[in-house]
Amino acid sequence: MKFCIFLISLALPFSVAALGSGDNAFLTARDAFRAGDINKLERAASQLGNHELAPYVENYRLRMWMDQGNTNNLRDFLQRHEGSFVAEKLRAEWIRWLAKRSTWNEVDAEFPKMLAPDPDIICLSQQARLAREDRGALVDAEKTWLTMLEPPESCRPIMDALVASERITTDEIWARARRQVEANRPGWAKTTLNYLPDNQIPDGRNFDSAISNAMGYLVRQPGNWSASRAGRELAAIAIARLATSDPRVAADELEKIKGKLHDSERQWAWSQIALQAAKKHLSETVSWYANAGKATLSDEAAQWKVRAALRAQEWGVVRDTIEAMPPELAARPEWTYWLGRALKSGGRTTEADALFEKIAGQTNFYGNLADEELGRDILPPPRARATTADEEKTARDNTGIRRALAFFRLDLRTEAVKEWNWSLRGMDDRELLAAANLAKRNQIWDRAINTADRTKTEHDFSLRFLAPYGEHVRPAAQNQSLDDAWVYGLMRQESRFITSAKSNVGASGLMQLMPATAKWVAKKIGLRDFSHGRVNDTEINVLLGTSYMRLVMENLDNHPVLASAAYNAGPGRAKKWRADRPLEGAIYAETIPFSETRDYVKKVMSNAVYYSAQFNGKADSLKSRLGVVGAKTAESMKDADLP
Repeated sequence: MKFCIFLISLALPFSVAALGSGDNAFLTARDAFRAGDINKLERAASQLGNHELAPYVENYRLRMWMDQGNTNNLRDFLQRHEGSFVAEKLRAEWIRWLAKRSTWNEVDAEFPKMLAPDPDIICLSQQARLAREDRGALVDAEKTWLTMLEPPESCRPIMDALVASERITTDEIWARARRQVEANRPGWAKTTLNYLPDNQIPDGRNFDSAISNAMGYLVRQPGNWSASRAGRELAAIAIARLATSDPRVAADELEKIKGKLHDSERQWAWSQIALQAAKKHLSETVSWYANAGKATLSDEAAQWKVRAALRAQEWGVVRDTIEAMPPELAARPEWTYWLGRALKSGGRTTEADALFEKIAGQTNFYGNLADEELGRDILPPPRARATTADEEKTARDNTGIRRALAFFRLDLRTEAVKEWNWSLRGMDDRELLAAANLAKRNQIWDRAINTADRTKTEHDFSLRFLAPYGEHVRPAAQNQSLDDAWVYGLMRQESRFITSAKSNVGASGLMQLMPATAKWVAKKIGLRDFSHGRVNDTEINVLLGTSYMRLVMENLDNHPVLASAAYNAGPGRAKKWRADRPLEGAIYAETIPFSETRDYVKKVMSNAVYYSAQFNGKADSLKSRLGVVGAKTAESMKDADLP
């Protein structure tokens, strides 16, 4: 009976007033740790009893004693809690503590026990390896030279050693700086350039000017600016920065100076103009990418080259670009699918089908499209057999899951999610399904969905595509003449059905409404006595959200792809992203400039297919839902006064 009561309490809104003495003792201990009050922490620890989160309080005590130079009992704690999330975090802090004291032998001894080390811990391990003259550390560091664009402080000695060992050439230093400029990390690029020989480091003021006032820098260059590599590279960097605001102006400026640049500098500058043009859907993009010639493209630049070619229907460029990608990038579902489409357009159907087969059956946007290319229905797989009482008990008894549930009870969602996800490591399908069911019973909808999403061979799509709050959602969708599968697909992506969800920009509730949008919709539909404090109320949130979906749909050709993009990024942007000619819905979705919105739209549309199959008991078509997005016209671009 106690356990049942506990589960029910988790399903209800939490408040500190409803918490037990152990819960309050934990919160007091947590606050004391953050305040550095060891006496208060000790008093709270003594009141904790046999609480699920007692290991966290013990961790706080050990951390505070460690800061004072006392590491007694630390090894004992790590041994008792080996493999747990709290032990992983404590061991990471201990490694940092050891590294500060250059106790490299102990760092060496502890690092192999880390199960998922952060980059800074990896770099501390590499420092320890260098201390014992293990040159393999430099080999490992070399692999991340181009990809670790914002290295933590612990990685700097490794980077320094890498350059000092002469394993990194001048070309590679400039290549890293270019990547950092492309990623809008100019400060890090400037730091990288300090690795050049002293007589080759560009003047810091010139670098700052090329970054902050690109046009001014290009206009004011001295007559001999191209005599040095630094001068030419900074000119190319200025062109790249200018392209972020106006690719056409940047192209004009590059035409003026291209004869003074070396091939690699000129080609990189063109690649940067093309990258920014692709994001702005400019018609010159494909030709500018052609001007880039043999420039080594970043993953982002290569992907945008494909997207630009898709919008231009240049299937040969799509094929060639994907085939030139690094294998791990080309193997992603989106590029596997589009390569298949490019081959199919050239009549190479057998090769195309072989590519579609690689991703068919995957429960994602491109897996769905591949299924349809192969003539297969999109349906949930057979439902796994129900979890047994023993499997459910094992989930309930899992110490990590118990700690996660305790964090959820305390409304410490960030800590709860970390603990929950860590506890799933190494679970098989049956264990994952039992954990997902436990989350569902506690109405922790997001963990139920995400946990069920992890299964490999046994699946339960009623868990992956939960449909709670049906008493509010289904009538609201019907009243607005909206497809309830699409509404649920959007909600699943917006909030994972967390009623208290709040984004970093202030969106709230199940349907993640911005304050201004909620107020505007409430006024539009005549909702009296609305205040923002009511926006997280389930019924109100769903009413406002579905009403807004209807208004957006009416303004965007009743097209769910456009409306989904508008819901995430705003109606004005969704309109702007149309092309001058009709586009496949899939191409429109893939070429959305905002990575968040691009991912969002694809997931919403795929979600809708599975919800439709669940609600209607028959296969649905993603291709039909995506349809064709009409061309941009003066009429379609009219402002409808939507927020």
